[in-house]
Amino acid sequence: MPTFARTRRRFLGITAAASALALAPGALHLARTTAQPPHGIEPLCWRGVALGADAELRLYHPDPVAAQGLLQQALAEIQRLESLFSLYREDSALATLNRQGRLDEPPADLLRLLTESTHYSRLTRGAFDPSVQPLWKLYADHFSQPGADPAGPAASALRATLAQVDYRAIQTEPGRIQLRPGMALTLNGIAQGYITDRVTELLRAGGLDRALVGLGEIRGLDSHPAAGAAPWRVGLARPQAPEQVYTSVDLRTQALATSGGYGTPLDPAGRHTHLFDPRTGRAQPHHRSVSVLAATATMADALSTAFSNMALHDTAAVVRQLGLRAWFVLADGSVTEQGALAPART
Repeated sequence: MPTFARTRRRFLGITAAASALALAPGALHLARTTAQPPHGIEPLCWRGVALGADAELRLYHPDPVAAQGLLQQALAEIQRLESLFSLYREDSALATLNRQGRLDEPPADLLRLLTESTHYSRLTRGAFDPSVQPLWKLYADHFSQPGADPAGPAASALRATLAQVDYRAIQTEPGRIQLRPGMALTLNGIAQGYITDRVTELLRAGGLDRALVGLGEIRGLDSHPAAGAAPWRVGLARPQAPEQVYTSVDLRTQALATSGGYGTPLDPAGRHTHLFDPRTGRAQPHHRSVSVLAATATMADALSTAFSNMALHDTAAVVRQLGLRAWFVLADGSVTEQGALAPART
């Protein structure tokens, strides 16, 4: 059974405001598999970089020519969506929205993703918020200065920046997106999941029954699990020792996402990370890492981001409501699992 070491978001540190405005690059390492492919079909594998992260696609199709065609369609879709959501491309739809404060006739995918983003903002009572981009800039500007206070930005600057963070001030309608003055958005906490879902849907619509899509998040496509192919097994890595796996998760049609601030220190000491709490501006998440298994990669991505700054009793309510499974590596290194048949804390 194939095993994938899950070590998402070992991001590069941010040293200047310009880098804070980019979708942070991450790393995803997929281990070699010795499992027998379904019906003897060898997978068509592609490895590269997508959305600033190591990426892999594995497509199982009896017709190699058809598989190549689907692969090219998937790569084109990744590029198309990245051109909408990227913050390091000045001509992207999101960068244009942030620069102008409004966007007329916005692309349907941007509207859809912002709608989903605000849904998860409401669900988590503001723990997920796409309008945290001003916090990126505040912290990046602060720590790019010589002799910066290691405690972080001044309280007055933090209060002023938090006044620009509020998902409820994002106005979306079919013909326009409007932001309040001073606001800016980042979809870093959900876009990888969204694109993973769109690529999975494209492959399914193209007649593919089995595939693995790893674009920063992992989602499986397995339309006929009874055909004998084993599920994919994903290993969840310890933040303090990424080469060690503390548990493994089987998935077929579900998606798995992990968020952790340990890979993206904003300061030399590593005390502050990219996982901001939108309600306080705090850049020190509650947990070392959070992994979420959900029906879609969009959901798993957004909630692993939100759960990073939520207390366990609050996350448990969302896990029960949505029928999720979630794993938390706590500050002391111990692991807590929530969800169906979750064991006690270890």
